[in-house]
Amino acid sequence: MEPEATTPQPIEANATTWAAAVLVGLEGIAVAALAGWMMPSLIAGETTDLGTAWALILMTVIAAVALFAFAIAILRGHGWGRSGAIVAQLLILAVALGAATGAYAHPLVALALAVPAVITLILVIAVARAAGRRDAPPAES
Repeated sequence: MEPEATTPQPIEANATTWAAAVLVGLEGIAVAALAGWMMPSLIAGETTDLGTAWALILMTVIAAVALFAFAIAILRGHGWGRSGAIVAQLLILAVALGAATGAYAHPLVALALAVPAVITLILVIAVARAAGRRDAPPAES
């Protein structure tokens, strides 16, 4: 006997869900722009290791596609989209911490990365909690 496949029930996306999905989508646009920004250096031959440059651009494009997928999944009520978005926000916060510390610290860059990531993280967690309450079985009295 095969287990019954479960699909998320269509949900009415409220303002929090839309805000979380839009912010994750905007992060996807920003990461895609970063990949585009790296291309001129590659084309101009300013890289010392061509293989590493291509790998970095490819990983950046994959990250952008993943963020777009997470945004769509959040709107559709899929848990994997919320989970992926939470992990992405934690990674962005790690990059922000790196930008804030060290010999070449850029506190304003760190702040520009951290503030949207914290806001998005709070919204995605709120959406996940709402989905958990919605999907929870009714309590027996």
